[in-house]
Amino acid sequence: MRLSRGRQSTIAAVALVATAGFCLPSDAASPAPKIEEVAQGTQTGPIKVAVSGPVQVNFREITIPPGGSTGKHCHHGPLVGVVKAGTLTHYAPVYPGGVHVYRTGDSITEGKGYVHEGRNEGSTPLVLWATYMTPQGKPLADTDLSQCDRPR
Repeated sequence: MRLSRGRQSTIAAVALVATAGFCLPSDAASPAPKIEEVAQGTQTGPIKVAVSGPVQVNFREITIPPGGSTGKHCHHGPLVGVVKAGTLTHYAPVYPGGVHVYRTGDSITEGKGYVHEGRNEGSTPLVLWATYMTPQGKPLADTDLSQCDRPR
């Protein structure tokens, strides 16, 4: 079926109005929210998150200067992060050879219990954005390695 130019314009206008309604707030007088993409990373595999409640959720920006380190620690819940800038060299028993390098734009996940350390072995500051999901009352990072499930 061939549509005239006028009919095509009418159909396009109706489609635009119909879909625009899905983008508007329920109260047209309400201001629209500001949404800013602050970091994005790529995770090559699935992410499974399970934390017994109640759960504390924290979002942190962590900056490690060149030559700096997080120190050895573990977590009591999972962490999902994005390397916003720089390079993270991550030492943990979960990798073949015990080390993995994350670069700007990479996503990292850390599970609970195992001892690991993040280092900035580069020449520029490392900026990591991390979301922690921790059982309430537990520290976000535990440096008392006896409290870790599998001290190394």
